[in-house]
Amino acid sequence: MTSAGINRVVASQEDVQQQLERILSSREFRLPERARRFLEFVVTETLAGRRDYLKAFTIAQAVFGRDANFDAQQDPCVRIEAGRLRRELEHYYLTAGAADRIIITIPKGGYAPVFDVIDTAGPADMELPEQPDQPGPSGDDGGEINTAADTVGREQPDRRLSRPLYWLLAAGVAIILASAAALLQQLESPKSARKTATTIENRPTILVERFESVSDGGLASDISRGITDDIIEKLVRFNDIVVVTAMPRIKTGQVSSEPLYALQGSVRLEGSQLRSTARLVRRVDAAVIWASNYDADMKVQGIPKTQASLAGDIAAAVARPFGVMFQTDTAAIAGNADAFSCVLSYYSYRSEMTVQAHEAAKSCLQRAVEEAPADSNVAALLSLIHLDEFRFSYQLHTKSTAATLGIAKDLAVRAVQLDPKNARALQALMLADFFGNDPAEALRAGAAAYASNPNDTEVAGEYGLRLSMSGEWDKGCTLISEAVGKNAGPRGYYQVGMALCAFMRGDTQAAELWSRMSDLNYNPMHRLVLLSILGALGKQQEAKEQLDWIRRESPALIPNIRREVVSRLARPQDQQRFLAGIEAAGLSVQNGDAPGN
Repeated sequence: MTSAGINRVVASQEDVQQQLERILSSREFRLPERARRFLEFVVTETLAGRRDYLKAFTIAQAVFGRDANFDAQQDPCVRIEAGRLRRELEHYYLTAGAADRIIITIPKGGYAPVFDVIDTAGPADMELPEQPDQPGPSGDDGGEINTAADTVGREQPDRRLSRPLYWLLAAGVAIILASAAALLQQLESPKSARKTATTIENRPTILVERFESVSDGGLASDISRGITDDIIEKLVRFNDIVVVTAMPRIKTGQVSSEPLYALQGSVRLEGSQLRSTARLVRRVDAAVIWASNYDADMKVQGIPKTQASLAGDIAAAVARPFGVMFQTDTAAIAGNADAFSCVLSYYSYRSEMTVQAHEAAKSCLQRAVEEAPADSNVAALLSLIHLDEFRFSYQLHTKSTAATLGIAKDLAVRAVQLDPKNARALQALMLADFFGNDPAEALRAGAAAYASNPNDTEVAGEYGLRLSMSGEWDKGCTLISEAVGKNAGPRGYYQVGMALCAFMRGDTQAAELWSRMSDLNYNPMHRLVLLSILGALGKQQEAKEQLDWIRRESPALIPNIRREVVSRLARPQDQQRFLAGIEAAGLSVQNGDAPGN
């Protein structure tokens, strides 16, 4: 069977090898060295006629250095790396490889690649070389489930491309979204394809250099290499940036687009003590715009977990929302007329939380969604903008209507469809479901967001808040605490979560301290939290000051307090504790919902 615009022809070994080199040298192929070795190994083995030997066990030994005791069930490293590799191949063919004729894919359910050729000039329906397909169950992300009997000797002369993505590419579109016909029509236009490429190109690029070993011995060298690989692996999960490991090769006629930043560092060993120094350098003038030291005792967790922990801390500090990459030189970047300037506009708005900043960010993101409909990030952020109109209505002077929430949900669903692994898209879906009174689906989306990028402090903090407010206080408060410990932004936002955590466990003094550390002007709901805490403590005069502020600055909140509390705290006992504090502060809370916001 032939997809629209594609004729099946046999790819030569030379063509495939050249395509492999093209992928590995592309700046849009954003994976660490180990993943690159993975791709090179499976392609080379397949070209050599040894595709039947591409099992988790052999790959683990050849690529990951595992020994003969490797157990794929206990150690999922190959399966996880295969999933990441599939995503990056898709990303490559959406961007730099959009016009490539040779398509390399790794079908789910196994690790052997297949090679397809887009050739609109040749005869249709020509058979490919015998390449047994290896289907996996729906939703499988690359687990090794096929047996030798399944994979040897099965001819597939009618084998279709492994993903509908590629026949869309052959037709000249940018990405699939079959469930949204209107969006699909936009994607099929050349203008949309060009805008999508522009959006990706304008993200800030960071060059991760190999961390230097400043101690003698092979162990320090191995750890420096391991930390570097782990940092890369964690940085590529942040969709707002591009990660490269070497300077991009500029072809004749191309405009040079060098990385804005370089991440450098070193590793020092003193017995079991490991110290890693990291710094972010602005490449245009070699200015060090951030630096930090990280210390750990390798006896506590062992070398691999220590490496991963330090790498996570470094990646979070550099690439987290409201972090170094979003605080440095943002004015220059935001001046560009591209989707990334709208991303910066969103984070600026969340820091200011003003009506003017909200309108500016919303307008920018609406234009970006129209011009780059295949960008999952801008759809997710526009969803969050609409969600803020619903959940922060008293601060933004908006109406928290069902229609607003519906728009936010539709945008979140679209963002997840565009990129099911985008943590920001899953975060938006979590919040849309949470405020749509579907806590089970909200926590499911939140768990997926956190699994996709646990080093994204905004994802971790928001997921922690939703867990806590759903009644899972121990688990949720742990995540909120970790987010606060990593300076999660916006400033003071997650401190109010810590105040709620202390309040619900009965530590009202700690709750007051955390609440006063929060940004009380960020949202009138923060004032309401402090009001309840002060009421529980019997601090009537201080409670009156907060109540006077709410009546003066956000009078629409007063008749709707019960509704707002019930919409956020799932358990009746938590609602009662919070409302009892409000009553003790001297404000009678109505039993029913009052009209208004």
